[in-house]
Amino acid sequence: MTTTNPETLAAMAVPPPAYDLFRSDTYSLLGSLLSAPPNQALLDWLAELENEAPEGNRMARAWGALREAASEAIAGPVLDEFNALFVGLGRGEIVPYGSWYLTGYLMEQPLVDLREDLRGLGLEVSDDTHEPEDHVAALCQVMALLVRPDGSFDPQQQHAFFARHMQSWCERFFQDLQQCPSARFYRAVGLLGATFIGAEALQLEA
Repeated sequence: MTTTNPETLAAMAVPPPAYDLFRSDTYSLLGSLLSAPPNQALLDWLAELENEAPEGNRMARAWGALREAASEAIAGPVLDEFNALFVGLGRGEIVPYGSWYLTGYLMEQPLVDLREDLRGLGLEVSDDTHEPEDHVAALCQVMALLVRPDGSFDPQQQHAFFARHMQSWCERFFQDLQQCPSARFYRAVGLLGATFIGAEALQLEA
């Protein structure tokens, strides 16, 4: 996977479908890393990942930090890190749900609104899903579907979904993730997420 970002898209004349594929892949990767700890194969792949953003670009620095963190990571300790961050004894160091960030409680009105919009998009939760739909990983996975250039969703749908369910809190979540005591590999995930979501907000408002 190669990477670009809104800061360089016009200058590099990247065709919109190619950039939308990059966005979809980035959302998908974030969703994967936030839903389960990466295995060693994924860590090794990330360690070799190339990007095409100019040196010094914020997105390039974020991808570089993730690549470096992955090159130093071992799956076993990353599993322990993931559990400390997101599972814990009753609760992890960070709570990755929209309702929590927006109201201070779980299973609140933001989740109700999200479920209504997911039904409107024709998206259903799979039977083996045990997390509420406002988990940040699930939201990233929904956005991965909405922005795919070969998908059936139009730009207005992705804009509306991001604005209503992610823009007000997801960047703050990724910033908080970087500050968690147990975050090592996931500190780089937080940096990439915060940088990418911030760039998405700017692009979708343009």
